[in-house]
Amino acid sequence: MVKLKGVVPAMRNLKEFERLLASDQETIIFLEVRLAQLKPLVAAAKKAGKKVILHADLIQGLKTDAYGIEYLVREVKPDGIVSTRSNVIALAKKNKLTTIQRLFLLDSHALEHNLSLIDQVKPDYIELLPGLIPSIIKEVHERTGIPIIAGGLIRTREDIELAYQGGAQAVSTSQPELWDT
Repeated sequence: MVKLKGVVPAMRNLKEFERLLASDQETIIFLEVRLAQLKPLVAAAKKAGKKVILHADLIQGLKTDAYGIEYLVREVKPDGIVSTRSNVIALAKKNKLTTIQRLFLLDSHALEHNLSLIDQVKPDYIELLPGLIPSIIKEVHERTGIPIIAGGLIRTREDIELAYQGGAQAVSTSQPELWDT
């Protein structure tokens, strides 16, 4: 399992890729990548000693069913998967990948519904969006016992500190200026 701690860069575009390869960052989350680019990008990142986590829902051209996950596992060989979909997390777990269930906190009903799904799937990590609600980070961690990653709307160092104060183990952000924090 990939151990996540601190700031984990979430790469949105290829301009950021070279910078991340040369950085001290151990893990990269790939967001919004085209399927045709995926295999060579993951291979280059692994050659540079990086762990790669793919946001399966955002891979353009990939259907996130059993066959799509099988393709990722056998051909692309990521270290982990992020998804909002419990079935994708279950498939990734079956294939022994690190799993991150991404939850959008819209209201109390959504929180309760998502927590019941978490109980069934048991991902390795939960990513809460937006990651700016320390009391909810603490509540979700206490109720599930699963490490929390705060993500979404993390724009400043103060946002990162608030997430840590709430109990987040890691913070994901697509803000390059925060990656070395």
